[in-house]
Amino acid sequence: MTFSQLLRQEVDSIWEASFHHPFVKQLGEGTLDLASFRYYVLQDSYYLSHFARVQTLGAAKALELETTARMAHHAQNTYEAELSLHENFAKKLGITQEEKDNFIPAPTAYAYTSHMYRAAYEGHLGDIIAAILPCYWLYYEIGERLKECQPEEPIYNEWISAYGSDWFRTLVEEQITRLDTIAEKVTAA
Repeated sequence: MTFSQLLRQEVDSIWEASFHHPFVKQLGEGTLDLASFRYYVLQDSYYLSHFARVQTLGAAKALELETTARMAHHAQNTYEAELSLHENFAKKLGITQEEKDNFIPAPTAYAYTSHMYRAAYEGHLGDIIAAILPCYWLYYEIGERLKECQPEEPIYNEWISAYGSDWFRTLVEEQITRLDTIAEKVTAA
């Protein structure tokens, strides 16, 4: 069993409960109130901007140049793909620049980004990946599970298509493999 499989097994009940959360279920059904999705877009845009920065800190802490390049690539993908997707959502949902300027993150968004930064500043690359991977991985699995849903709301379909895509799966699998490789090296040492 790999390290990532062990971690995933340890949190299985919490992980599986995520798929039954009302937000996720309603997103797939197309019954999610747009105001709730709007709130999510603001919170997740905040999170993603910090997620990208933490990935660059991971790039700086990587011991191999190839890993530095790949972590930087992940940060760039977050900026170019995920944040641009959220910017597109913001436009469609009528989120104004004033709202963005006066945005206050929810305690959970703030706590998770703080956790990622703590891992980045106090830990090594394995700590950083362990801090960022759960969100990455769970978003992919939610997108994958909701692919068949086809909600009538186009924005929800865009979200599902992006996070359930082969492109996103490849990014997640790369980070899972990287975490497992680091864990193997630490265990062998």
